[in-house]
Amino acid sequence: MRKINLITLILFLFLFNSCTNRSAENPVWESLFNSQDLSGWDTYLGPKYDSVLNRRDTVPTGLNTDPSRVFSVAGIGGEKVMRISGEQFGGISTTREFENFHLQLQFKWGKMQWPPMRKGKKDSGLMYYAVGPQGADGGFWLRSHEFQIEEGDCGDYWACAGAVADVRARKENDSTYVYNKDGYLFTFSTKSVNGRNCQKFPDSEKPTGEWNTIDLYCFNGTSVHMINGVVNMILQNSRQIEGNKELPLTKGKIQFESEGAEIFYRNIKICSIDKLPDFVTVKNNIANL
Repeated sequence: MRKINLITLILFLFLFNSCTNRSAENPVWESLFNSQDLSGWDTYLGPKYDSVLNRRDTVPTGLNTDPSRVFSVAGIGGEKVMRISGEQFGGISTTREFENFHLQLQFKWGKMQWPPMRKGKKDSGLMYYAVGPQGADGGFWLRSHEFQIEEGDCGDYWACAGAVADVRARKENDSTYVYNKDGYLFTFSTKSVNGRNCQKFPDSEKPTGEWNTIDLYCFNGTSVHMINGVVNMILQNSRQIEGNKELPLTKGKIQFESEGAEIFYRNIKICSIDKLPDFVTVKNNIANL
């Protein structure tokens, strides 16, 4: 098992260097945000929260209907960024699906928070391999793996609406699991006895108000969570529950959550691993270690 972990780490370090080093001389990056508008993205807002009655409506606002401009383009420090106000729960997702990719972006927290999340940690999330109907998870988000973006918890994993993954972790108590590269391989999903959450390790998030860099690598059902250049978690065997069957989940949309807190995203770009000219040779060499 340790050999598999070593091979995986070497492979993803290679992919990191390949995408980064080629960005100047022979670009393989594709920008997912044009800094002008939300072209290439769909918005979805679930039922509104009524703070007076302390309950949610039963009818979602729906697809590409955003009267309160929860999702918009904003100016910060002379540059245009994607702003998610957090005022209403929902998500903004790419219209396209991706597989075998390196996604990189930066985020930082704003100041605003909204009921029922006015107090406590600011919360959002990066959903990947996102598929199925809008609102499948809790009435707000797609079926997906969640790369948690929450103050103090960035890099955590949540399985959403039928997504399933295996993660090496240590069990701290009946409901808490923490990533450990040499730990036991636990399964996480909404139907797993282990629950659907695994906590990252270590913590590498910068203080609130500073820009943080996320790198997410996905290749053939394995994914790596990185915050500010530090590996926080490796997930294996990505799949999904359909009826009574488990099926592979290796392709899907990218989605960002609106979940009660203002957050800004910039430099959202993706690198297709399959298009790296020397990827196959290096992958085969690593497989023979």
